Amino acid sequence: MKRTIQVMIILVTLASFLGACLPAAAPATSGEPAAAQAQNTQSLEDTQSQINTAVAQTIEAQNQIGTAVALTTEAQATPTFTATAVTIPTFTPLALPTATNRPSTGGSTGGSSSGKYDYACDIMNRRPFDNAEILHGQDFDIKWTIQNTGTKTWDPGMDVKYFSGPQMTSVTVVEIPIAMKPGDTYQIVMDAKAPAQTGFQVMTWTVQGQLCYPYVALMVH
Repeated sequence: MKRTIQVMIILVTLASFLGACLPAAAPATSGEPAAAQAQNTQSLEDTQSQINTAVAQTIEAQNQIGTAVALTTEAQATPTFTATAVTIPTFTPLALPTATNRPSTGGSTGGSSSGKYDYACDIMNRRPFDNAEILHGQDFDIKWTIQNTGTKTWDPGMDVKYFSGPQMTSVTVVEIPIAMKPGDTYQIVMDAKAPAQTGFQVMTWTVQGQLCYPYVALMVH
């Protein structure tokens, strides 16, 4: 609005200035030649044309100024976004140790209302002890005492046999030749040899019906 008022003042001033420059028109007399009157009329028309041209140029200049201001305002109002690179962390997979599952020393094939199983067993007095250190290829003895912890009597001929792991004995099956009542025990003794492979080694056996799992766990050097 302020800029428009300024332009109007300029236009009025310009018009006044040009009007002041015009020659004073003499009153027409009946005796004045027609040529002089035509010349004065042409001069007035030329002056008016100059005024119109000046006004049109002033208006055009005003429009250009308004357009430039609008573009500048729009550029200032438009936010400029700068892309920021995001660094994605690289995850390094963890090497988890492999757990060696040790067999349970209990098991059963049935249950009872008293909370005890009909058929179950436990391994007592195991030799060698867990994690015993031994040289590879070294001879040693295996001793297991097997106890009937169930509520039923075992018939003679129950098998105790090799199940998994490095084979450390020359036999794979041992038979319990006697009947075993609940609470009875039977000792198994075998000759064995430490495996050639070093490190933690576990050999597992099982009592028939997978009632329990006798085992040997050694650290072989």
